[in-house]
Amino acid sequence: MARIYADTSALGRVLLAESDAGAILADLAHFDEVVSSRLLRIELRRLGRRHGVGDQAQELLADVTLMPLDDATLEWAETVAPANVATLDAIHLATAIRLGADLDALMTYDAQVAAGAEHHGIRVIAPTG
Repeated sequence: MARIYADTSALGRVLLAESDAGAILADLAHFDEVVSSRLLRIELRRLGRRHGVGDQAQELLADVTLMPLDDATLEWAETVAPANVATLDAIHLATAIRLGADLDALMTYDAQVAAGAEHHGIRVIAPTG
C-alpha cells in the first residue's frame, strides 16, 4: 500500500483553492492512503474558519488518516533535526519520521520541512499547477 504524508502547507493550498490545488490532488490520488498528524486537523480547521471555508476543511480531512499527538511524537519533535524547523512543523516532521518504512513520500511546500524530510531519507513531493 502506497502511503504519503501531507502537511498543512500542502492541504492548505487545496483548501484555499490555490493554483496548484489540482496538481496536489492529482498527485495524492496516486497513493492508497494520505496520512498526517492530528495537528493537521487543528491547522486546517483554523485556516478554514479564517477564510470562511470551514465545511470544506472538514470534507478535506475526511480523506486523511490522522496520527495521534502522543507523548513519544511530541518528545521526538523537541529535538528532531534540523534545528531550523519551526515548532509545529517539527511535529509534522517527527510524525512522518516515526512512520518510517510505512511512508513512501512526504508532500510539503515548506522548505525547512522538505530539507528535514530529505535529511531523514524521506522522498519529498511538491507538485506545481
